[in-house]
Amino acid sequence: MTAPAFVLGHLSDPHLGPLPTPRLRELTGKRVIGIINWRRRRRVAHRADVVDTIVHDLQAAHPDHIAVTGDLVNVALDLEFAPARQWLSRLGPPDHVTVVPGNHDVYVRSAVQYPARHWGEYMRADGIGSAAPGGRPAHFPFVRRRGQVALIGLSTAVPTGLVTATGKLGAEQLMRLSDTLDRLAHQGLFRVVLLHHPPTSTMSERLKRLVDAGPFRRVIAEHGAELVIHGHSHVHSLVWLDGPNGTRVPVYGVPSASATLHGRRDPASYNLYRIAGGPGGWQCEAVTRGLRTGDHGIVEIARRSLCG
Repeated sequence: MTAPAFVLGHLSDPHLGPLPTPRLRELTGKRVIGIINWRRRRRVAHRADVVDTIVHDLQAAHPDHIAVTGDLVNVALDLEFAPARQWLSRLGPPDHVTVVPGNHDVYVRSAVQYPARHWGEYMRADGIGSAAPGGRPAHFPFVRRRGQVALIGLSTAVPTGLVTATGKLGAEQLMRLSDTLDRLAHQGLFRVVLLHHPPTSTMSERLKRLVDAGPFRRVIAEHGAELVIHGHSHVHSLVWLDGPNGTRVPVYGVPSASATLHGRRDPASYNLYRIAGGPGGWQCEAVTRGLRTGDHGIVEIARRSLCG
């Protein structure tokens, strides 16, 4: 009997509000700019009721697992993280939801440990001894196996300067990723790589790019993956990377899960990936659902076959 498809839900960049009142010591240069930006523009473009609608529709689809690819908070104020943890608990328990951090989650250097401290259960590998105790940064990449699917969590989140939102993986993380991809391929698993920043960029995105996207693409070209998913750009995107032996690897990005219909980027949506088959014969269908002008509620926007 053919095994049922594994359904992976994917949303990103909820930018949960409202923004709490910052403590005086938290008013550093970059945070001040971010707070002003939130009050002038982003609090209108990102709304809690939109996130709630997206999550309700996603949960009604009963996915087997949910991936959140970063930017849960806005300027990484200490008081933003506990409400984000409560939101995650409503989304699902830690064994049902996997999170990787985004640049807004480590907005300034003093906040680097906050995601692991508050959301560590959602960002750690399966098995005993994989925790990140004491608020230390989680170990990346981490692997979670769910049936024939392996979720590989990466961190591109690094604090940056005043006007930049770049990400970086680093040589050590890339080296471990290479070994991890090989090991999981030998185990015959469908490998899904989760990261926040897209591994492709244009010159207009220079200040927001993944700075070591080239080395990441070379790792994928040599060791392969079945699917790469990300956020950060706040738009629908599907590109293909070169894999080993002439294969192609789909890279799928989703808009912000809180984006309104009238913002500057694509309105809120999420993806469902239906994964079936096995090594040499994987099947993966991506279904995009979200807000669309002229429609009420959440509708299906696109349906694409990514492999098989």
